[in-house]
Amino acid sequence: MELPLTSALLLLLPLLCFLWLRRETRRQTRPDGLKAYPIIGTLPHFVKNQHRLIEWSAGVLARCPTHTMTFNFRGLGLGAGVMTANPANVEHVAKTNFQNYPKGEFVVSVIEDLLGRGIFNSDGDQWLRQRKAASYEFNTRSLRSFVVSAVSSEVVDRLLPLLERAGRDGRTLDVQDVLERFAFDTICCVVFDEDPACLAEEEEEEDGPGADGDGRAEFMRALTDAQNIVMARFMSPVKWAWRLQRLLNVGPERRMRDAVATIHGYIDRAVRERGESGAARKDDFLSRFASSGEHSDEGLRDAVTNFIVAGRDTTSSALSWFFWLLSGRPDVEGKIVREIRAARASSGNGDAALGYEELRSMQYLHAAITESMRLYPPVAMDTHCCRREDVLPDGTLVGKGWQVTYSAYAMARLEELWGADCAEFQPERWLDEEGAFRPESTAKYPVFHAGPRMCLGKEMAYIQMKSIVAGVVERFSLRHVGGEGHPRLVMSLTLRMGGGLPMQVKKRAEGAS
Repeated sequence: MELPLTSALLLLLPLLCFLWLRRETRRQTRPDGLKAYPIIGTLPHFVKNQHRLIEWSAGVLARCPTHTMTFNFRGLGLGAGVMTANPANVEHVAKTNFQNYPKGEFVVSVIEDLLGRGIFNSDGDQWLRQRKAASYEFNTRSLRSFVVSAVSSEVVDRLLPLLERAGRDGRTLDVQDVLERFAFDTICCVVFDEDPACLAEEEEEEDGPGADGDGRAEFMRALTDAQNIVMARFMSPVKWAWRLQRLLNVGPERRMRDAVATIHGYIDRAVRERGESGAARKDDFLSRFASSGEHSDEGLRDAVTNFIVAGRDTTSSALSWFFWLLSGRPDVEGKIVREIRAARASSGNGDAALGYEELRSMQYLHAAITESMRLYPPVAMDTHCCRREDVLPDGTLVGKGWQVTYSAYAMARLEELWGADCAEFQPERWLDEEGAFRPESTAKYPVFHAGPRMCLGKEMAYIQMKSIVAGVVERFSLRHVGGEGHPRLVMSLTLRMGGGLPMQVKKRAEGAS
């Protein structure tokens, strides 16, 4: 009798296991609505939605009671973490308990071959020294004037003529591409006083680029490729896969090695030439940092790379989404045009470019750009690492070594924070009764981050964006021609549009708004 009983139990064992797993799956359904499977946890949800992580995670966070979700893939050796859209948690991580939430070795290692240990990819004393040096430079009037001059020159000499020709010829422009080339030209001028001329007039380009032009175009392509590969590292559920590819020098990691060699070679040349010239100090970042004598050539290269990556993509991303939103809101566009013309009338300035004080006075334009970045933040998510076990203000337990990510994109879509019209483009939400701009806390609006790591270039970024928008909108009306659907979100290091931003350019009649 024992043998048949044993056989019967063996036959029933698979059925018992199936019923247990089914029970466990039901039991582990979480407040965020995701099923946590035995061993692999919520990994299947992340894999399934990897191509649309930012939108999917925003939906998950919206239905969580505390707007916080946890994930734990440690059973597969893939780590664990927390994602949140809760302002109290953002305040805690970025400011209140800042020392416990550094970038962390994982984040630093993923970007290190591109950014080295520059200001945006370092922690502790190394970060603090760079932060202090950069903070001093960012607050000088000479740098502010230099930035305004560089941006104004690019607007007047290149951007406006390009739009003029496109409008005259009836051509459709990829405005995202135009803005990225614009941003690359200006950030290279600001960072190491070199003009790549990527937004050069078409007739100049038809003459054929020389060797120097080829190098600049290759530099820009290498930066784009490297940043896309870095983001793919972050997005991969298997965090060690890219390390294996790099070890074998295959796939994207082979391209990454080539791209980094191109980037570092180009910047090393600029650093070397600056050191050999012995010229008097200029106003660009490289000259300012080099004059201190405190940085090695490698340190200068890292600083230059960090500022170029940060300055190129954030403003072009923000303005691409801004012009797309503005295309569907002629009422907002009209208010901006009237404000620009009122500022001109008040100052008596007849120059093509507006000055610093005039740009600062434009409260409605400031609100419109801020509202656009609320909906489409250039850096949609930011990640830190938990140094010691902690509990977030909403009661979420964070283990030692866990990744903690806050999503500015998801926060913008929470009615509890922004009201029933949170998904709408409403610049007026940023203005008081008298029309003056009214900021929100950085915990609620972490577009420029928060706490000690808050963006040093915030004011300069606004001046740059306002200068571009004022120059363009005063003279032209841009209309999206890519169809009625929403542009596809693409996560690089910044939030981009898949397929570009095709727009028609129409010259604005004098006095029309």
